[in-house]
Amino acid sequence: MTMLALLLPSLLAVQALGALEVQVPEVPVVALHGMDTTLNCTFSGVTTFNLSDISVFWQLSDTKRSVHSYMGGQDQLTEQDGRFANRTSMFPDQLTRGNASLLLRKVRVVDEGSYTCFVRVVDYSSAALILQVAARYTVPEVMWDTGSNPRPGDEVALTCLAYRGYPEAEVYWQDGTGRNLTDNVTISQVANDEGLFNVRSVLTVTLEPNSTYTCRLTNQLIGQESHASVIISAQSMVFPPVALWVTVGLAVCLLGLLIALAAVCGRKIKESCEEMKAAKEAKELEEDESKTAMTPLKNQS
Repeated sequence: MTMLALLLPSLLAVQALGALEVQVPEVPVVALHGMDTTLNCTFSGVTTFNLSDISVFWQLSDTKRSVHSYMGGQDQLTEQDGRFANRTSMFPDQLTRGNASLLLRKVRVVDEGSYTCFVRVVDYSSAALILQVAARYTVPEVMWDTGSNPRPGDEVALTCLAYRGYPEAEVYWQDGTGRNLTDNVTISQVANDEGLFNVRSVLTVTLEPNSTYTCRLTNQLIGQESHASVIISAQSMVFPPVALWVTVGLAVCLLGLLIALAAVCGRKIKESCEEMKAAKEAKELEEDESKTAMTPLKNQS
């Protein structure tokens, strides 16, 4: 049986007096992972008392496990839950001023939950608060496979990655016009050994030149907003090196063929012209010889 359980019957007997009032934050306390945080607890309704007159107990509200105890002017940690060992302390010099707050060092994801602050100075009262843990995600990065040399019209998978955040993030994609892209998106958020999430979101798009795609990540608990973009330009849509050299080679061969064909045709045309000219000259010579042969016959008559 815990120390608080032994004292509880007598404490409840005096609670009806209603002189002591314990106050804790009404809204959840948000603590950053790995950092120290203070669970604020104050009390009022009592004036002059000694430290030996006050008892303070911090418990996990659901399991009733001891987080920290102070009684008889000193810490009482024999029943403290092991996961809080060497991680908690109070502010004894402020207890007489009504401050029963608890300092929790190096906050972990598993520390999330409800904490109850019990205070007794003759009278008894308690109040519970909620602790939430948050961790900033790394700046997201967007990757895509450029090794396959995709062309306009091809489907390409864009991958957005961010690491070590908490709680789960909201991730969405936008195109260059700011339009929210919800189709063809998959997302996975996997917790590591510390309970922090690694986020992976994949967007499948039909590739267009000069397009911009942006991955936006939000951690609403701490108001973190970050993004990363990838620009797919027309220069990215070039022919693969092998295909480029093959095209150049074919162009050179075709040009050489056209030049050779032009040379052959030119030679053939020239030969044809020379043959026609020679035939014409031979015909003219034959006509001249015929006229010369007929001239003596006319003179004889």
